[in-house]
Amino acid sequence: MRSSFRIPVHLPAPPRAAPAVPDESEDDEGRFVNRPCYEFNTLLRPAWNDRHCEHCRHYLTARCPHIDEFLDDVEDLTPE
Repeated sequence: MRSSFRIPVHLPAPPRAAPAVPDESEDDEGRFVNRPCYEFNTLLRPAWNDRHCEHCRHYLTARCPHIDEFLDDVEDLTPE
């Protein structure tokens, strides 16, 4: 009596998801949200009160304590 021998056949491995790499843009966006100096600009609609710096009364003014950060961020966007 002969025994049969079968070579195992393996299916290809399922594709792996790419490792989670933190997106730099998410970190950058979070830098300008919910700061302790935030004061909502009442000239805007109340629905816009999302604690983003761009809706703050001091946004891009001399009264903003973080104006240097904003100007640095804008300089990064200028073409070379």
